[in-house]
Amino acid sequence: MRIALGSDHTGVELKARVKQALDDRHLEYHDFGPSTDSPVDYPDYAVRVSESVASGQCDRGILICGTGVGMAIAANKIPSIRAAQAADRDGARLSREHNDANVLTLGARTTSIDNALGIVDAFLSTPFGEGRHQRRVDKVMALEEGRSFPTTHSSGPLIRNDNPQR
Repeated sequence: MRIALGSDHTGVELKARVKQALDDRHLEYHDFGPSTDSPVDYPDYAVRVSESVASGQCDRGILICGTGVGMAIAANKIPSIRAAQAADRDGARLSREHNDANVLTLGARTTSIDNALGIVDAFLSTPFGEGRHQRRVDKVMALEEGRSFPTTHSSGPLIRNDNPQR
């Protein structure tokens, strides 16, 4: 498994600890930056990491900013990315098991180092549950592609393609 890493300036220190944990597990990674705490814009790194996962260059991504929220918002704009901001191990585990999340986002200001490393471990060690979850992930991907799909709890299909210019 190859992991893509990125952060903004607030996440550089936590990212270094994550890299150390990946080294301890003998996992391959690519650090897309930054390497210093000089101010940068988080979307720049969210795009680099997410595109590497979407293209298959890396298998999963980990993004770190102050709260993890900005990185999740930016990463989820990249087609085929399912980024999840996780505050604990259960959130990380369920994001993989139920949602097949392929990018994890962490908050350097809101997550202790020990908790963050546990979250990373859960994210990397949990497989996708498939089964009933696959149907739901397929619907999420249909939304991304502007396709409609039959809903299970309403009277008709969900129509997302209301803009033919898409």
